[in-house]
Amino acid sequence: MNDSCVLSDSPPHRAASRDRLPLSGLLALATAGFITILTEAMPAGLLPQMGADLGVSEALVGQLVTLYAIGSLLAAIPLTIATRGWRRRPLLLIAIGGFALVNSITAFSNDYLLTLIARLFAGVFAGLLWALLAGYASRMVAPHLQGRAIAVAMLGAPLALSLGVPAGTFLGTAVGWRLSFAIMTGLTIVLLAWVRWQVPDFAGQSAEKRLGLRQVLALPGIRPVLFVTFTYVLAHNILYTYIAPFLVPAGIAADIDRVLLVFGLAALLSIWIVGVLIDKRLRQLLIISCTLFAFSALALVFWISSAGVIYTTVALWGLAFGGLAALLQTALAKSAGDSADAAQSMLVTVWNLGIAGGGLAGGILLQGMGVTSFPWAVATLLLLALLTTLRTKHIH
Repeated sequence: MNDSCVLSDSPPHRAASRDRLPLSGLLALATAGFITILTEAMPAGLLPQMGADLGVSEALVGQLVTLYAIGSLLAAIPLTIATRGWRRRPLLLIAIGGFALVNSITAFSNDYLLTLIARLFAGVFAGLLWALLAGYASRMVAPHLQGRAIAVAMLGAPLALSLGVPAGTFLGTAVGWRLSFAIMTGLTIVLLAWVRWQVPDFAGQSAEKRLGLRQVLALPGIRPVLFVTFTYVLAHNILYTYIAPFLVPAGIAADIDRVLLVFGLAALLSIWIVGVLIDKRLRQLLIISCTLFAFSALALVFWISSAGVIYTTVALWGLAFGGLAALLQTALAKSAGDSADAAQSMLVTVWNLGIAGGGLAGGILLQGMGVTSFPWAVATLLLLALLTTLRTKHIH
């Protein structure tokens, strides 16, 4: 990371403070991630209400989530490349402000097509935001604290998945889905003020330092991290997307809320552990993460009908997965240096491909061979991720 660039754009008191974590600014970034994930996932918990109000089927409401993912997938790389020369805070404020706009449209729209377009642009803003967060967090601190800063900035995503989405679903049921999205707009406006107040501004990347996508991809360590990202996220989403039918052999399909709560709590513990150790043990933590998840999958090969084993392996899975985003984004930021934002946009794209691929592959496996095939597929993918991590010396 180019420290001279950071120091030249920061007042003296901020430059001096880079040896400690600027928690308020980092938590503002985490809140941006929280709002992003909540915006993405909320329709999934409010399908009946939204479908009835908009006059469409629940399946069509489900496409609001699909269009969001497509927006992120298509926009992350080109938008990040196009805005590399922009100053960072105004760009961050535009990405966050976009959510206030699209959530307002969603809250007041009575037209399904307009809502669908708003969701597509929500995904576009999300793709840009996720490409910015890790690089932004790493520039706010000294190099030896970059991993911990990224871990704090990434805290919003797992919190949204484990706590925010159920809370958003409850809120939507209690006060209506439109008011829920309006509340999201209000929170976003507060966040804009918070970011303007507590998050420092940085210069964009100068033209002479900008590398092409192929050059960034050719940097040592970039391709292995992206491969691990794809295989790991693909494996995770095969299991996570179809967790309900996966619980049937153990007779605990009705306990899906408890199972997901176990996963969420373990993921939060993982984030804390990773936050403490990431700057000194990044490679080892990634190896442990791949190993834990692979071990969990292999255990399910033999004891898929045991409720006790399911709960244990789900806890191990959550422990493995919780800090994954911080680990991968820190590894990528360290490998990419000044091209961190461009590399992160690739990670956002690959991550979304893993999500989409997991849904598709899991559906094919479910229809073809049933849920008993899931552990084999997951274990195979995780072993590939583990072998890649072990062979790559540039993850450190």
